[in-house]
Amino acid sequence: MTATVLPLQVFEAPETWRTVDFISDLHLQEKETATFKVWQAYMQNTTADAVFILGDLFEVWVGDDAAEQHSFLQKCAAVLKACTSKRQVAFMRGNRDFLVGSAFLNACHVLDLQDPTLLSFASQRWLLSHGDAGCLGDTDYQAFRQMVRKPSWQNDFLARPLTERESIARQLRAQSELLKKDSSAVYADVADEWSIQLLQQARATCLVHGHTHRPARHSVGQDPLMQRWVLSDWDAASTRPRAEVLRWHVGGQVERINLLS
Repeated sequence: MTATVLPLQVFEAPETWRTVDFISDLHLQEKETATFKVWQAYMQNTTADAVFILGDLFEVWVGDDAAEQHSFLQKCAAVLKACTSKRQVAFMRGNRDFLVGSAFLNACHVLDLQDPTLLSFASQRWLLSHGDAGCLGDTDYQAFRQMVRKPSWQNDFLARPLTERESIARQLRAQSELLKKDSSAVYADVADEWSIQLLQQARATCLVHGHTHRPARHSVGQDPLMQRWVLSDWDAASTRPRAEVLRWHVGGQVERINLLS
């Protein structure tokens, strides 16, 4: 499978910004209270001028109407709305929460980001993505992704009763958990050819993404200037607890902040 050129959204950061935070793959859900509390405290206390959430904030999202029915999702909305009163918050859909609608984001005063988005900050250009579209080696997932991102599929799914949508989501989560327990399973990483094509299209040298749960900094291709920063997933209750923020400073410095240390 080859990389596909995607439409590019451009966001120009205000000159007053000094720091920008990036997080992804929190997979918030009602039963995981520890991760929610860490995220809530972070959103209340971060000193960054902006928080960019690059997908999979939620473990599952079956439609904006679910937020009207479930108190946990209402708590999440309240955290987002409180944070936006102090700083810019932007959200990019992931593979778990690709059905988050503009109505929910608008109600929380959260900026709706396309995937990918080019962020221009402090005379630098960073390309932002969730990252799942770049895992070209996982052909089964790419076929599934292409199907569920079609407006016709989404309209049909969202037209179903909420209880039916939630049942389908539970089945998909159960299948996903079985795959995680399969020790022989090999998960595709973001492909260099995809990264290079997008970076060249955006005239950028740095790609920031989540999805793979493999936090690191990689060189991309043969160009020493091209880099790929991978965000951490969050799980405060795990045997290997993690909750990390990638912070970009106006002077160009980049740091990883462990919220659990």
